[in-house]
Amino acid sequence: MNIHEYQAKALLKKYGAPVAEGVPIFSADEAEAAAKQLPGPLYVVKSQIHAGGRGKGKFTELGPDSKGGVRLAKSIEEVVSHAKEMLGNTLVTKQTGDAGKQVNRLYIEDGADIDRELYLSILIDRTVGRPAFVVSTEGGMDIEAVAHDTPEKIITVAVDPETGLTQSDLDTLTSTLKLEGEAKADGEKLFPILYKAFVETDMALLEVNPLIVMTDGHLRVLDAKVSFDGNAMFRHDDIKELRDETEEDAKEIEASKWDLAYVALDGNIGCMVNGAGLAMATMDIIKLYGKEPANFCDVGGGAGKEKVAAAFKIITADPKVEGILVNIFGGIMKCDVIAEGVVAAVQEVGLKVPLVVRLEGTNVDLGKKILNESGLAITAADDLDDAAKKIVAAIQA
Repeated sequence: MNIHEYQAKALLKKYGAPVAEGVPIFSADEAEAAAKQLPGPLYVVKSQIHAGGRGKGKFTELGPDSKGGVRLAKSIEEVVSHAKEMLGNTLVTKQTGDAGKQVNRLYIEDGADIDRELYLSILIDRTVGRPAFVVSTEGGMDIEAVAHDTPEKIITVAVDPETGLTQSDLDTLTSTLKLEGEAKADGEKLFPILYKAFVETDMALLEVNPLIVMTDGHLRVLDAKVSFDGNAMFRHDDIKELRDETEEDAKEIEASKWDLAYVALDGNIGCMVNGAGLAMATMDIIKLYGKEPANFCDVGGGAGKEKVAAAFKIITADPKVEGILVNIFGGIMKCDVIAEGVVAAVQEVGLKVPLVVRLEGTNVDLGKKILNESGLAITAADDLDDAAKKIVAAIQA
């Protein structure tokens, strides 16, 4: 689950992190009052969407020469002008895709005098099974590009969850980021704060880019990106309330209600499988034969008929889907249950695109019998390779 920058900063501020004063707004009429609450004379007007690269983005309605989604303002009048241009328009960034995202919220923030920009994030390092800080002196930049071009400038510090951050960890972090004097003292306070917030709220990612050293020598969290482990949200009703469903794909929202692992993609072949590894293999072989998957949909190992039917309906609701491939290996999940779910869904919503089904495993013969006797236009496949060839051929026909 992702949240907006202003929500992330409010959360971190509760833990004691240094953030600038700021006010979220939802209409241009609120811009002047919001700016008047801030010290000024420099303001920052920030689009609030769940995507990176906002500053370099462009607004579709304002043309290719439009200013980005993060703008400086040197007066209250300029804040209002930016707000009128940005709210309600579509911001396209490198992470939104060509469709972009409509800006429905802005964050009006007090400006900062920046001396240096640093990068900091906390995530789970699966190579060691521990939370880890990832830091670099190259803040404010595309961290993937830094990792590719100058990997020596990125340092990872894994934290032992039993001891928490040690003085040795802090020394490594402050040394790597070249913090001295007041900035070093601030870092030794800030890093434990961020780690505590990460652990206590079950974050999956906490990214501060940039973490700045101001001209007065102090640190400030200038931007914050936070996502949470969805499996842990039953412990955090207050955080669940921060969810902005307008930023999410409607199909993914519906899938979450059925506890389906669903991710919308840009291709034209819908995929329904059981097991993440099988899903990856299915998507790979679709690409091998020249097409692109429209989704990642894993119904899991113990889904019932209703859950399978729900997954099928979600896939068929995507207008980009020109064909569907169901690929099930029955272990705990029985092939006849999958077949019953598919038949029930097709009978309810209809079948307007080719459907290829490959079943293998527990009750496979019964599953095939159910499909064959359904009277529906379902193409059977013997194995995954055969299934991929058939669905690609079907949508090309």
